[in-house]
Amino acid sequence: LPSRTLWLTQHIVDRVAAATGGEGQVYSVMDDPAELGRTLERKLAPPKLEAALRDIETCDVLVAVTPVYKGGYAGLFKHMIDLLDMKVLAGRPVIVAATGYSERHACVVDYLMRPLFAFFGAQVMNAGVFAGKTDIGEQYQLAPALEAAIDSAVRQAAHSLATSQCEAN
Repeated sequence: LPSRTLWLTQHIVDRVAAATGGEGQVYSVMDDPAELGRTLERKLAPPKLEAALRDIETCDVLVAVTPVYKGGYAGLFKHMIDLLDMKVLAGRPVIVAATGYSERHACVVDYLMRPLFAFFGAQVMNAGVFAGKTDIGEQYQLAPALEAAIDSAVRQAAHSLATSQCEAN
């Protein structure tokens, strides 16, 4: 079974793809953590990691999800973000989400994730998503508040994408 974080990521990506008529792709820092950790500069990225970074930089909507670790985002998550070109996320709709143990971890979404993507000039959706230990059940049933947060974030991202596409035409 996938981790709660990976499952939540896939669920949100699928919801965004359905709402926008697009396709979704999920990349996990755990796909090859040693390779990611060894990549200290973008120019040294192996082909598989480079392809993932390019996909992240060119996606229509970015869904960024991390488990909370010691009160912050995961180190490999931040390392992957550090490898991105600083300019390419400007104006891009981004849904930020995190999984954690208790509601005390929910502040990671607002106090760490939002500023991180705001630094890149991304358009961070007002609705952030946090899943505590009891928000995702045994068979991946979602608590009503979590489902509402996901619905709101997906609606905002779809609206933002549609608006930007209209402005481009």
